[in-house]
Amino acid sequence: MQPYFFPYIGYFQLINAVDEFVIYDNIEYTKKGWINRNRILVNGKDSYISLPLKKDSDHLDVRDRYLADSWSFEKHKMLNRIIASYRKAPCFDSAYPVIERSILFEESNLFSFILNSLNLVREYLGISTPLLVSSTIRVDHELKAEKKVIAICKARKADIYINPIGGIQIYSKVDFRSEDIDLCFLRTTDFVYQQSGNEFYPFLSIIDVMMFNSKEEIMKYLTSFYAIV
Repeated sequence: MQPYFFPYIGYFQLINAVDEFVIYDNIEYTKKGWINRNRILVNGKDSYISLPLKKDSDHLDVRDRYLADSWSFEKHKMLNRIIASYRKAPCFDSAYPVIERSILFEESNLFSFILNSLNLVREYLGISTPLLVSSTIRVDHELKAEKKVIAICKARKADIYINPIGGIQIYSKVDFRSEDIDLCFLRTTDFVYQQSGNEFYPFLSIIDVMMFNSKEEIMKYLTSFYAIV
């Protein structure tokens, strides 16, 4: 998977469901995706929070992108925004320190920054699955898309590859099966929890889930999916 900034709960469902979770660092950064932004609840409405990036080529890999110099003060603005939005949430006291540690992490490299936040949230939720960095796996890194995924699976001696439901339009069960790898997709089950507004906004950042739900409740959500094989 690509690295995402405080991704929605489906990302952590996937981490929790597998034996190893491989995160791409040597993949091209994509604009308007979820690599450096996500949504939280602000005044009862969904609103974006974003990591500012240094201006650079859009064709660089994620590991070659860096946070903007302005992040040194923008990080505090982001934290203040999160505090203002969630300080009355029932699980603020337990969840906020994890978010604060993530955002105050002294690292300007985009990939390293996101990887640290994913690990902190993973540990908070009690997920033991190790996160592996794609460039450390010995494969031909010139491969693209499905071929690269299959190469990584074979290098890790995997006999099953699990992907979010969106991958059903991208990956071929026949191609994976020809390499003795089963292909499976996870679809998140719809669930609702009490937020601060009248309207429920699904699939917000994991920040929102952590603020309104205890660890025990979140652990139940981590298995709220069904598999398509």
